[in-house]
Amino acid sequence: MTQPKQRLLSLDFFRGLTVAAMILVNNPGSWSHIYAPLEHAEWNGCTPTDLVFPFFLWIVGVSIAFAMSSSKADPSTHKKTILKAIKRGLTLYFLGFFLAIFGKLLNDPAHALQTVRLLGVLQRIGIVFIISSIIFLKASQKTIFKTLIIILAVYWALLTFVPVPGVGYPNLEKETSLAAWIDRGILTEPHIWASSKTWDPEGVLSTLPAIGTCLFGILVGIWMRRKDVDNPTKVAWLFSAGVAAIILGLLWDLQLPINKALWTSSYVLYAGGLASVALALCYWIIDVQGYKKFTTPFVVYGVNAITVFFLAGLMPRVLNLIQVTNPDGTKTGILVRFYETCYAPFFSPINASLVWAITYVLGFYVLLYIMYKKNIIIKV
Repeated sequence: MTQPKQRLLSLDFFRGLTVAAMILVNNPGSWSHIYAPLEHAEWNGCTPTDLVFPFFLWIVGVSIAFAMSSSKADPSTHKKTILKAIKRGLTLYFLGFFLAIFGKLLNDPAHALQTVRLLGVLQRIGIVFIISSIIFLKASQKTIFKTLIIILAVYWALLTFVPVPGVGYPNLEKETSLAAWIDRGILTEPHIWASSKTWDPEGVLSTLPAIGTCLFGILVGIWMRRKDVDNPTKVAWLFSAGVAAIILGLLWDLQLPINKALWTSSYVLYAGGLASVALALCYWIIDVQGYKKFTTPFVVYGVNAITVFFLAGLMPRVLNLIQVTNPDGTKTGILVRFYETCYAPFFSPINASLVWAITYVLGFYVLLYIMYKKNIIIKV
């Protein structure tokens, strides 16, 4: 007999908070005017914005442990569950691919296919989800932990000891690292992140430690599901493990810098540790102590996380296809014109950009709240 799936309100809250933050930082009114904490680090280092994506992948791992535990206990269901995971992962990949090619395809289909970015946020989530789900189903907790350690160690060794062809020495720079060389070789420059064309922040090699981030979350999910451990012990151990991972990440940063674009091993530990501490606090406050009234806005985001992330990426692409004529005769996307008319004149540039982003988050909240009240949950 299979056990019913557990659901943590704190996990839905944490997921929703993370997705709302993703939408906030991805949709400023102007990319030229952004508060520092809402920007990514230039290269090495970590801002609050740099924690958003790893938090989400870590949460995916926790969710895998909760959603697939009953299947893991019954090997006869593994094939069905893996096929379902592959289908879901491919759906995520193609949603990301659709966002990357949308708009370009309408203007010049041939050029769009020749230059579309092959990897991205949703694509990485899909790939990581498939691989991590298979590992969870087929490996023991001890093996998952060992796999995480091996991934971090191998990736560290690849970045710091393998000479980069054409460069001659290992390095961690944007355009000359091993990760950048592999991206150019496998993806080719026309299909790499448009802002660089020489390296991709969601590239091929850096997907390996991203899987490590998800496995970190899976280990936490396994711990949180245990029936033989009381809640105070769960929280204490999770909090302690999180702090230990943060310290290890910061120590490793002295030799291997914390870097989101490279998704360095130190970054995996640092971000995973902070996520563990955050979930420990949320779990204690929400699920154990029962303080739930304040959670609704973010739970609303959490239960339809992928849906709102996709729509938030699609909406500006669609609306900016509608061009309006400026007084000087030039044409501008309607969303850009709306920002320049209704926001930019009434605030300082940086505050106008922030208010726009907040409006964007609140606007989607209205839609998600209606869906939540009607119990509409779109599962990708």
